[in-house]
Amino acid sequence: MADGNMTTGKAEDLLAEAARWRDEGHKVALATVVATWGSSPRPVGSQLIVDDTLRLQGSVSGGCIEGAVVHEAQAIMAGAPPKLLEFGVTDEQAWDVGLACGGTVKVFVENVE
Repeated sequence: MADGNMTTGKAEDLLAEAARWRDEGHKVALATVVATWGSSPRPVGSQLIVDDTLRLQGSVSGGCIEGAVVHEAQAIMAGAPPKLLEFGVTDEQAWDVGLACGGTVKVFVENVE
């Protein structure tokens, strides 16, 4: 899970940082928000990079979603195929988990080659 070093940045900065981490010999995964519906904390195109030491940079959401994305990134860095993740919560469920409103977000997670 996250090590507390998460920062946000521009897409080109994130890709440059991902390339730097790869050049250092680390496995790196890239997560990109590819679709949203309703309430979503990050817009389409938002990205998160994760390396095999769990360094994080960028953001695709927050809270439980980001944790699940990092978990999938670890599996993909270990050899699983790229994956499209979909997260959603109804307005009724949102209140149950303490969120102000519902929504759906789709995140594509892949290795950085």
